[in-house]
Amino acid sequence: MPDTDVVIVGGGLAGLAAARRLHRAGVPWRLLESADRLGGRVATDEVDGFLLDRGFQVLNTAYPRLGGLVDLDTLKMGWFTSGVLVRRGDRLERLVNPLREPTGAPGALTAGVGSLRDRLRLAALAAGCAGLPVGRLLTAPETSTETALRRAGLSDAIIEELLRPFLSGVLLDRELATSNHVFAVILRSFARGRIGLPARGMGALPRAVAAPLPAELIALRTPVTEVAPGRVRTEAGQITCRAVVVAADPPAATTLLPTISRVRMHAYTTYYHRADAPPLDEPILLLDGDRREMIANTVVLSNAAPTYAPAGQHLVATSVVGPQPPPERVIRTELERLYGRSTADWTHLTTVTVPHALPAAPPPQGRLRKPVALGDGLYVAGDHRDSPSIQGALASGWRTAGAVLEQLRR
Repeated sequence: MPDTDVVIVGGGLAGLAAARRLHRAGVPWRLLESADRLGGRVATDEVDGFLLDRGFQVLNTAYPRLGGLVDLDTLKMGWFTSGVLVRRGDRLERLVNPLREPTGAPGALTAGVGSLRDRLRLAALAAGCAGLPVGRLLTAPETSTETALRRAGLSDAIIEELLRPFLSGVLLDRELATSNHVFAVILRSFARGRIGLPARGMGALPRAVAAPLPAELIALRTPVTEVAPGRVRTEAGQITCRAVVVAADPPAATTLLPTISRVRMHAYTTYYHRADAPPLDEPILLLDGDRREMIANTVVLSNAAPTYAPAGQHLVATSVVGPQPPPERVIRTELERLYGRSTADWTHLTTVTVPHALPAAPPPQGRLRKPVALGDGLYVAGDHRDSPSIQGALASGWRTAGAVLEQLRR
């Protein structure tokens, strides 16, 4: 007799979503996680009363799989303005989602980013993505995101001043080489959902997903050294099973499962600063529209979620895409220009670099659902099997558990 029916390797969002579906179905399972906590790439550290996520991340209420796993009310969300500010010379241009911020619509029409035609075409593109089912979006001819934007008639000005900095912070891809299928579903979620942060940091998300699961079925600090049909080996010995789900991060997954293709990963760095006074009073993302191509975005996190900073203090997060982040002093100088005020009295709390932050997703991605069943009772889950996002991780884990259940029934 096997020790259990299913062993899940990895306690990130994909592994936890798989465990939730198996547990709901009454199938015996065990989850093995090499770290001392659950969550994988979604984590929060507390430093001197500040909540510092492992890289700037947000929750989007339009993620389809999220609502079935987590009650957002329990996370006590703080919300961002549904729009962005763009630094253009000595001006800050404000562009908002008129469906969420109707009072900001007139200002968006006169904003000095791109032309009026650009802004109308972008609004039409977002509305089209928001109004179509995901399945329809994924039947469009596939190309890169940049090519899709140009085919939509958008000019260099709005691409370089708004879309490249904004999307580079979402896709972690400054070249916009990501598949337009990924771009379409992400644009759909931004158009339809609200963006926010849990009061106790993004690390509260995996804790909430894991909350209904029995703690005795989860083993932390348990690295897996080998997987094979019907068994998993750890430093403590071997566990036998009927199916193995490898939900580890992509580099670890490809080591454990050499038959799957290597996944190229994007790097991301977030600089955290403490400020006595907020450089902006609004919880809104600030982009660099001056084409400096260094900072993807910066935001006063404590304006959206005051719990991210001690009382009377404020937390600024600034994100840079790529494997070679510039020195903090260079970033601080850029922040003075972007916010239009001195940063001399700011305190640098820490810099968080995540070398393997998000899977690359160049075309072809097809319908975004890559195979999860590898044969002989071996499965793989993670956002590299669906869209590169929190939604992709949750959806992949849920889908993989469904494939396992089908095998076990057979």
